[in-house]
Amino acid sequence: MNSSSLKKSRLLLLRASALGLLLPALGTANSAENTPKKSARGTYYQNPLSFGTTRDPDPPKYARNASEIGVDSLLNVKWLDIGLDYRFRYEYREGDLRRPMDSLDQPLLHRTRAYIGIKDILDPFRFAFEMQDSRRENSQFARDNRDVNEFAITRLHGELYFKSLLGHDTIGNSRPFSVRYGIQNFDFLDRRLLSNNEWRNTANTFKGFLSSLGQESNDWQVDLLAVQPLTRQKYDWDSPVQRQWVYGVIGHWRRWSDVVTLEPYYLAMNQSPLPGIVDYQVHSPGLRAYGVVGGTGLDYDFSVTYQTGRNGTRTIQAYAGTLELGYTLASSPWKPRLSLFYGRASGDHNPNDNKDNRFQRFYGFSRSWSANDYITYQNVSTPTVRLEIKPQQNLRLDMNWSAYWLESATDAYSVGNVIQVQDKTGSSGSYLGCEYDIRARYTWDPKTEITVGYSYFQSGGYVKAQLHRDHTNFAYFQLSRRFF
Repeated sequence: MNSSSLKKSRLLLLRASALGLLLPALGTANSAENTPKKSARGTYYQNPLSFGTTRDPDPPKYARNASEIGVDSLLNVKWLDIGLDYRFRYEYREGDLRRPMDSLDQPLLHRTRAYIGIKDILDPFRFAFEMQDSRRENSQFARDNRDVNEFAITRLHGELYFKSLLGHDTIGNSRPFSVRYGIQNFDFLDRRLLSNNEWRNTANTFKGFLSSLGQESNDWQVDLLAVQPLTRQKYDWDSPVQRQWVYGVIGHWRRWSDVVTLEPYYLAMNQSPLPGIVDYQVHSPGLRAYGVVGGTGLDYDFSVTYQTGRNGTRTIQAYAGTLELGYTLASSPWKPRLSLFYGRASGDHNPNDNKDNRFQRFYGFSRSWSANDYITYQNVSTPTVRLEIKPQQNLRLDMNWSAYWLESATDAYSVGNVIQVQDKTGSSGSYLGCEYDIRARYTWDPKTEITVGYSYFQSGGYVKAQLHRDHTNFAYFQLSRRFF
């Protein structure tokens, strides 16, 4: 074969590999010209550019390997991950919709976390432990488990981890198989359905099984869930929600991650009947896709979920979806990103028929919907315009405007999943209001971050009629410090 023919053959192989059309064996060539572009970074994984959707890693981002913390005696202790961090937040809340009366509250929130993880040295057995202490001071309202959960165990699980049981992907990353049992703390998908709820002072935790085929750096991965949510106890050990289980199969297809990452999923919740609680079963197939459009500066992230099942004697038929389109001006030193977002989740249209149209939000986080924490992923329709800029390497700013409507004016409005109001007649309308947010995050040093923010909510007709508030103000100062 002459030189010209050889170059053409290599080009064809590279293109076919990028499209995922080659057999796995063909993708293992070591030649730099035959290897997909992704091999330069050693992973297929691409972070989403959409706002607030980057998942907390495992181990958590505040943890470090013992060999990297600067202690000479630990330089060879690569089998140990350790972490310790503290977060303080001062909040100024005027007219908070989540409170039963119009008032001024200035709580002080403290959160301390500690993590220990053991890996490699006892393989295939691994172990992780994390404790979180969450407290609140200086508030005129009774303590609740959104802010208070003292000495809570947020991770306590054993794991069987087989590093290369499923072989290797086309760029040489091992494809492991693992299964965990115990108390879990995790983020999945875009965090709107399953999340550890990083912003809130207390965490979402679960007890049960988590199994993974593959890892984040692979071209494909499958996560399997069978867990019970834990009820947060303010001053006692957390306990499983009685007879409630959450199941999940979450896929990740990253072979084309330079263009798109696909995450098909199936989630289910099963609540067996108890006194005062009806039998509830919901099945939620869905798809998330995110990526970038070549070198245009455009990025996207969308998801769609359909739900069916039963709520007592009523049949569940619900849906939800999100779409975010962004543009980053990479040539500017401030790297501004302008994005448009729209999210919608169905509400129940007729409480007197035999159908339940209210979307089941599972255990997602609400921070991305409203900095005030006024919106949950159910019975809502909201557009958002957002600008993110980076004036300095250690300073990030974001600001946005959002407007909120009830998807169904006759279904309930869940105010941050704290209180619930409903106008079954629909006479209060569906417009909740609009929100203006601004936030600055400053990295003081590699271990310390300072965040300040302000949010103004202008009430719409529904909130004025049902909650009797014209507007609210929310300002905060937050200091986060990790110690390793």
